[in-house]
Amino acid sequence: MRAVDLIQAKRDGAELSEAEIRFLIDGYVSGAIPDYQMSAWAMAVYFRGMTAAETAALTLAMAESGDTVDLSAVRGVKVDKHSTGGVGDTTTLVLAPLVASAGVPVAKMSGRGLGHTGGTIDKLEAIPGFRVELTQDAFTAQVNALGVAVISQSGNITPADKLLYGLRDVTATVESIPLIASSIMSKKIAAGADAIVLDVKTGGGAFMKTIDDSIALARAMVAIGAEVGRRTVAVISGMDQPLGNSIGNALEVREALSVLRGEPGVSPDLIEVCLALGAHMLVLGGAADSYDAARAELREKLASGEALRKFAAFVSAQGGDSAVADEPSRLPAAARVVPVPAPRAGYVGAIRAEDLGTAAMWLGAGRATKEATIDLAVGIRMLKRIGDRVEAGEPLAELHVGDATGEAALAEVVRKASDAYAVQDAPPAKPPLIYAVVTQDGVERLA
Repeated sequence: MRAVDLIQAKRDGAELSEAEIRFLIDGYVSGAIPDYQMSAWAMAVYFRGMTAAETAALTLAMAESGDTVDLSAVRGVKVDKHSTGGVGDTTTLVLAPLVASAGVPVAKMSGRGLGHTGGTIDKLEAIPGFRVELTQDAFTAQVNALGVAVISQSGNITPADKLLYGLRDVTATVESIPLIASSIMSKKIAAGADAIVLDVKTGGGAFMKTIDDSIALARAMVAIGAEVGRRTVAVISGMDQPLGNSIGNALEVREALSVLRGEPGVSPDLIEVCLALGAHMLVLGGAADSYDAARAELREKLASGEALRKFAAFVSAQGGDSAVADEPSRLPAAARVVPVPAPRAGYVGAIRAEDLGTAAMWLGAGRATKEATIDLAVGIRMLKRIGDRVEAGEPLAELHVGDATGEAALAEVVRKASDAYAVQDAPPAKPPLIYAVVTQDGVERLA
């Protein structure tokens, strides 16, 4: 086999075999196939696309290019959850203990963030003492004993995906649905899940801006799951405003605790998405016969406090200060809080989620580069959401600011956060939250 022949075949619209795709991936990881040839192949895929069989073969080749996690020693059906990214997306911190409290084991590997806020691992590290690294034996034993463990990804999980993504980023081939789908699913498959629930974000604050593109991506990932023997469900959820009211690591842990504690003032959108994703996880995990029954079960676990108790036990098992479950004030707190005033009276008509995320990153809540250090205490707490009435000068949000942010930089963050809000005279129509559910049987449009 020669790489040039496979590039030409894909350029001309041919379907590559599993052996040919594995030859490309193995050769690229080993260095036998250079960047320029892999770039040409990626561009051919960008224009010609891939069949479901090709995309599944690419996914498996990337999943098997490095370490894979064997969860066979974990009892029960292991259901993983993945979000395609967004702002104020705190779902894992709620779902891991909530789903575990309902009897479905959560053995999850998560990553750190590069962008507006940290990833799930950064957020968990805001809990004093929390350990994000466990041996495989300790990981398995904790899930069997407690039902939940969340650890950082191995450095050698899907090295082919890391190499290919870096290449796509500089060759204008990121926006290829087969390449996006295989990138996401390769990591989930390498992490050992039996079934997968995907939260595919759509809208202004999401990678996929339109509902049609989001559904296309969801269908591609569900098809991969079917091809490789993993039951997969995708929920298309809106990201036209941040999901929760908090953007930032310790702030998002506080909000997750507010959900688990049943406190008022928590974003109903965050609760609804958690219930929707969690219900599908319970059905796939065999703990509920129907979606409606699963939702009812999750609501009961929240109301009874069982999910909160599971969170405390999970934190304690990984060395963290479990007292945060009852005393969120034990989490890191910023040096000061600065309001973002409304420019005039009216109604919040739109919120540019990406701009709020960028403002949080400027405060130090996220990493602009891999080497950047996160301030776990800083971020933004939203006080107004789309549709809310606001008076002139009333705070739209509050900035949680660290000592490292000077006055000039703070003024820029206030401006960025203020500009993210659009205030209008009439109440707007609120955007949908859940647009569709995609399964192997097809697409159910809900909005």
